Amino acid sequence: MSPRPHADGAGSPPPVDRVVLLGGTSEIGLAIVRRLAAESADGLQVALVGRDADGLARAADGLRADGRIRPSTVVADLDDPAEHAAAIRHAAEALDGIELVVIAVGVLGGQRGIAADPAEAVEVMRVGFVVCGSLLQAALRELYGQSHGTVIVLSSVAGMRVRASNPFYGAAKAGLDGLAAGLGDAARARGVRTLIVRPGFVVGRMTAGLPRPPLATTPEAVAEATARGLAAGREVVWAPRAVGVVFSILRVLPRAVWRRLPL
Repeated sequence: MSPRPHADGAGSPPPVDRVVLLGGTSEIGLAIVRRLAAESADGLQVALVGRDADGLARAADGLRADGRIRPSTVVADLDDPAEHAAAIRHAAEALDGIELVVIAVGVLGGQRGIAADPAEAVEVMRVGFVVCGSLLQAALRELYGQSHGTVIVLSSVAGMRVRASNPFYGAAKAGLDGLAAGLGDAARARGVRTLIVRPGFVVGRMTAGLPRPPLATTPEAVAEATARGLAAGREVVWAPRAVGVVFSILRVLPRAVWRRLPL
């Protein structure tokens, strides 16, 4: 299958039928794959990339049962930036080209702030920014070479203004969000796009046992918002949309007021 050019400018992106999911067992990532498959006339080819071979196999079986998705797996240690370029290249070869890369890698922790375990805090920041930032660069370099494609970056509203309740996660997402915007601006000249997705609290495995705040969402709802944003050629998506409205206000509050909020 030959690559399909993706011209920069107005109009919707071309249909997507070749997807690489970095973090191949991610609930949100898999929900995005299923949502995109629902609109693909010829079905979807997807390469699930990660280091858990058994988990990838189970995820592939679940997608295969859909009937519209043809999954393959690429076992690679995404925790190691030295493997990122090769992992994405192998995925591209398995699909005979890439139209979309979804970066769905991250860990949640360090929520005790100053009292958090130092090793846990460093791990949250390392994975959330250094590992994901390296994956972003590697994905963009691959797409830059073929002069078309889109990278979806799963950011978070937590990165829009770092809160005392999850400072390390929020700081990592703030860095990743900014990097995605900067690299995305640089990539547009070659017809390569980035879509930054900023979910609120997502109910799922990662947040199991945590109190559910207002405007909480689900992997399926995030996938729906992502698919709509992708089809519209947008650069940023909030999920749900209401959190974008809320944070547009919260971001400009004086710090003395911000620190008193029960966030």
